[in-house]
Amino acid sequence: MPRSARRSPKRSPSHRRRPAGDAPAVKDGLPPTFRIRPATARDAKTVFSLVRGLAEYERRSHAVNATADRLRRDGFGRRPYFKTLLCVDGRTPVGFALYFYAYSTFLGRPIIYLEDLFVVPRFRGRGAGKALLAAVARIAVEQRCARMMWSVLRWNAPAIRFYQRLGAAAPNPAWKSMWLAGPSLRRLARTSGSRAAPRREPARRGRTYRPK
Repeated sequence: MPRSARRSPKRSPSHRRRPAGDAPAVKDGLPPTFRIRPATARDAKTVFSLVRGLAEYERRSHAVNATADRLRRDGFGRRPYFKTLLCVDGRTPVGFALYFYAYSTFLGRPIIYLEDLFVVPRFRGRGAGKALLAAVARIAVEQRCARMMWSVLRWNAPAIRFYQRLGAAAPNPAWKSMWLAGPSLRRLARTSGSRAAPRREPARRGRTYRPK
């Protein structure tokens, strides 16, 4: 603004079980040279380039303050805030899906929020977008997520039609997305509602859950 079936105990080293939340390299429904794989720290510059491509498409290049170094730190460091899947054609980036976990207290189950989904324009119409969404959906199902969520700009009619064909629906119109940023966020943070300073969370490995 987006696994393979259980195998028998006897497996070759190349078929060892993946860590929870990771995605396999997949080619279902894609051209033979395309594949989807989890991004690594070495891909930070590629991910940042795709983020800028998404911003240009959404006419919001002016809003990008991120850098490749920040993405490397926050997505691939000791305490990652997000995960990324890349679709590549050989070594050429085709698109990406960036997501993180949230949690529904009403349902008592995790949620995947798809922050970014983007396919480079010259590669569109070849199945990469749907394959990226499907890869995230498989992770959501395996991790027992109640749903996967994302936002789409109202003017992006082709994307809305694409999502609707997949069975996606808009949430309850009674709800409105809100955010705090910049001076408003800092002003609220300075509010003296409690004199007790919040404790810093220890660094931890593994996936990160964010409150809804």
